[in-house]
Amino acid sequence: MQSTATLVAPPGRATQRRPRRGLVLGIILAVQLMVVLDATIVNIALPDIAGALHFSPANLSWVITAYTLAFGGFLLLGARAGDLLGRRRVFIAGIALFTAASLLGGVAPWSGWLLAARALQGVGGALAAPSALALLMTMFQDGQERVRAIGWYTAVSIGGGAIGLILGGLLTQWASWRWVLFVNVPIGLVVIVLARRLLTETPSRNGHFDVRGALTSTIGVTALAYGFVRAATSGWGDAITMVAFATGLALLATFVVLERRALEPITPLRLFADRSRSASYVARLFLTAGMFGMFFFLTQFLQEVLHYSPLETGLAFLPFTVALFSMSQLSARGLVQRFGAKPVMVVGFSVSTIGMLLMTQLSATSSYLSLLAPLMLFGAGNGLAFVPLTSTSLSGVLQEDAGAASGLVNVMQQLGGALGLAVLISVFGTAARGAALQSVVAARETFVVGADHAFIAATVFVSATVLVLAVAIRGRRAAARAAAVPSWVRDLDSTPTALVES
Repeated sequence: MQSTATLVAPPGRATQRRPRRGLVLGIILAVQLMVVLDATIVNIALPDIAGALHFSPANLSWVITAYTLAFGGFLLLGARAGDLLGRRRVFIAGIALFTAASLLGGVAPWSGWLLAARALQGVGGALAAPSALALLMTMFQDGQERVRAIGWYTAVSIGGGAIGLILGGLLTQWASWRWVLFVNVPIGLVVIVLARRLLTETPSRNGHFDVRGALTSTIGVTALAYGFVRAATSGWGDAITMVAFATGLALLATFVVLERRALEPITPLRLFADRSRSASYVARLFLTAGMFGMFFFLTQFLQEVLHYSPLETGLAFLPFTVALFSMSQLSARGLVQRFGAKPVMVVGFSVSTIGMLLMTQLSATSSYLSLLAPLMLFGAGNGLAFVPLTSTSLSGVLQEDAGAASGLVNVMQQLGGALGLAVLISVFGTAARGAALQSVVAARETFVVGADHAFIAATVFVSATVLVLAVAIRGRRAAARAAAVPSWVRDLDSTPTALVES
């Protein structure tokens, strides 16, 4: 194991230091890519997975939800573990679990096995991801060097989803759907070996784990998601559906009580005391609720209705990613400083809403040209609004709450996506059942009817994002907050621009 002194050697040893730092950065970027990529890489393989492991259309969503719920639910606990036990130790343990779970998922003989492996992947990602970013901030402390390192980190975070879609298409078409999971195994093994040799350990310290908070929140949200998915196939009056909703609400209420009393809560409730910050959390929840569902149904629409190959499906999402990345740079270059955070967010997500609304016009005879404008509008709108939305979520946070506030942004994103997808599955199932009762409607058209209703629900979620931001955030206050965010937040938000300019 390399000592800290080796990593911060005097100028005479710069030639030895930089290759090591380059490897350290490579390790961290590889882990971030794996974690981000795994949220999308399986999307393209969903039709093949459904056929091989006999998933129903409703239960297929759990291939995505199992990962996002576990990742979001244990993310703050993973960050806490790194603080208390040492970030290098927790980082390696998380990657080891993620790698083992990927192998188990790749050999899955039935659906339950795969879902359990996906949940374990999420837990592994939740352990590794917070420590990865913390180690990056520790290893790269010089101003410009840190900005460039975070720039690469941000670029991987933004582009990882698109890479996952394209790589998922390649692996599914040229090998098998199982390779969307197997691909993590060699990368994970290399990362573990290099991490043990190159990363330095941070000191451990005494403290408490809020395990009860993590379990009640995660199981509570999972129960709600199960209730929505169950309703898609068994109806809203089903006894198990109602028990799932009751259990979920009871556990989430218990979570709030526990967090109010905990000495070291996993989610400090004081973070919600600020109106603008709370609004940004709720807005992110609604946004990802619509966005995750859009990816889920649009992926299947391209393959099942337009008969695209897996690779063609992955490439079809490129306009979304290009628009997202381009507009995020434009936003970071000065739109927020010139117009204020609130106007940029409201305009950005209004554009996203228009893009989502256009998707409700898709039919069994639609072509890719019908999708191009909605994808570009949705990507451009999100790109404009993401920077000020993140700044609003993190600005004004006390230093001791910085880790929890940063983690909570990702938690809201993951849990919002999981719950939103569950709601859209319920909407899809109800509409598809109604269409199936008409014997003249073909199976393909039944899917289109269900997906159309799901896109309408997704549009409602995204438009709710605009409404929350327009009503709950005051313009002048939001602009002042965006200008006064801590330096560590400004570094994160400016990194796409810094990366391009470097």
